[in-house]
Amino acid sequence: MELMEKKIEKKALANGGFGARLRGIRKQRSLTQEELGKAVGVSKRVIAYYEIESPYPPIHLTAQLAETLQVSADELLGLKPTRREFSPEELSLWRRFKKVRGLSLRDQKTVYSLIRALVVKREASRRPE
Repeated sequence: MELMEKKIEKKALANGGFGARLRGIRKQRSLTQEELGKAVGVSKRVIAYYEIESPYPPIHLTAQLAETLQVSADELLGLKPTRREFSPEELSLWRRFKKVRGLSLRDQKTVYSLIRALVVKREASRRPE
């Protein structure tokens, strides 16, 4: 089964365009083809077809797919880049980092200096001597 999945992924990537984008967004949302199909009222086979075989997006399903996948139709169709999904750890870090904006300018500079120092220290520890 895993070998078949890899072949399907290769074909979708080679096809590029809508199918690869649909598959990528679906996987980011941790949905199976069956779950996505059920949510928009089609079979798993229809979703697989659009992900792999069809060079054209299903206009009659575009709005439902976009809503289910929580992206805009423009993102689904490739007219706009899709928003990057963050892991829970990245989201937590991002929320904390946004709070830095509420600090005084002096404190903001201190936070940035500390982060820079930690990054430099980490990079230095990775270099072979």
